[in-house]
Amino acid sequence: MAQTPQVWEPAPEREGLGPLTGLRDFVDRVAASSPARLAMLAFTTVILVFTALLSLPISATSGEVTPLHQALFTAVSAVCVTGLTVVSTAVHWTFFGQLVILLGVFVGGLGTLTIASLLTLMVSRRLGLRSKLIAQEALNNSSRLGEVGELLRVVIVTSVVIEGTLAVVLTGRFLTLGEGWWQSLWHGVFYSVSAFNNAGFTPHSDGIVPYEEDLWILGPLMIGAFVGSLGFPVILGLRQAGLRWSRWSLHVKLTIQVSAILVVLGAVLWGWMEWDNTRTIAGMTAGDKILHAFFASVMTRSCGFNLVDQNQMEGTTLLLTDALMFAGGGSASTGGGIKVTTIAVMFLAIMAEVRGDADVKAYGRTIPESALRVAISVIVAGATMVLVGCFLMAAITAEPLDRIMFEVISAFATCGLSTNLSAEAPPAGAYVLSALMFAGRLGTITLASALTVRQRIQLYHYPEERPIIG
Repeated sequence: MAQTPQVWEPAPEREGLGPLTGLRDFVDRVAASSPARLAMLAFTTVILVFTALLSLPISATSGEVTPLHQALFTAVSAVCVTGLTVVSTAVHWTFFGQLVILLGVFVGGLGTLTIASLLTLMVSRRLGLRSKLIAQEALNNSSRLGEVGELLRVVIVTSVVIEGTLAVVLTGRFLTLGEGWWQSLWHGVFYSVSAFNNAGFTPHSDGIVPYEEDLWILGPLMIGAFVGSLGFPVILGLRQAGLRWSRWSLHVKLTIQVSAILVVLGAVLWGWMEWDNTRTIAGMTAGDKILHAFFASVMTRSCGFNLVDQNQMEGTTLLLTDALMFAGGGSASTGGGIKVTTIAVMFLAIMAEVRGDADVKAYGRTIPESALRVAISVIVAGATMVLVGCFLMAAITAEPLDRIMFEVISAFATCGLSTNLSAEAPPAGAYVLSALMFAGRLGTITLASALTVRQRIQLYHYPEERPIIG
């Protein structure tokens, strides 16, 4: 006996989930084709959301809509954890606006892919295979997929614990300086999040200059900025291996070693160049000069807090600052620049070539040629972006090249130090610097991968021929 064919009809609850299902499928397709493209899409979406929030009248003390170039620049600077501003954070923005900026810094510091994976974990209590792959990509971690969920929890807990500890110390100090309880708490939280995420935003109209001799303020800011610049892979590695050098991975060793060298060397050079500069630190005691030198060395690598007017520094100090900003922090950290591991790999490759070694080696490990190619690509791409940025800003502003290069490198390296060119430049300049901040935070290799139309798989290999080099 023939049966009437059954026609499937979607259940009402499934129909209601249609848009969410479509969005999930779209994200899965993008993630499968290119995780880098997903990262760029996620950062762009978050920036647009925060731009819209900062454009609201409630965000500005004037009660008016903030112009697009100012709202977009501030949103990009916050989400890309830079700290450059076109308007005063303390004067232009209301408490709501400052809260939006702080939330943007927190989200941008963790990374949008990390936040998305965490939300998935909170809602569904589990991570699917695709979500684990996305989270692994976000953390730049090679751990087994089964450990990714735990790593996400560790990242969040570590961030909250470090920022909370800094906030407690800073809040207590602001209380002893005479600020009210609520104001001290807000300033403590704001500075702790801004420092750990290497953002450099400040809720005070005159920044941290009034505390230039206060070690209880400068110390936590330096510690937070340095730890944040190491990156979550280093923090996770230290959590697993402790302080036993022999158990550290090569990445952890190189990141900590090069970071420490840059901080000490930068402090010595900065202090030497500015020691007798009457416009900056010449009138201070020797102890305060040394404190200023170390503070500047830590902050120029990515954070962006400053104690002296950048326009009043010596020309050689500006050039040193350019170099430290371009170097930046650790990979997969809140710091910017070309990353310290890139510098380490290039230095090791040069030393191997000088010694005549066939392999690039460090601490009993051989660094693959692919890592060297990536390091070269990062340096060349970063230098190219800085060159193009300087060309565009020179055409837009007609300012001296040293001032333009300082601002462009600060934007690309997501550092936040400024000669005030960002605020003085016309809207076109703000858009150029915004693009540089976005490219610098996303990373040159990630950006190039995201913009690639298709992934190439080469099934053949040409004969080798060595050109004359050098």
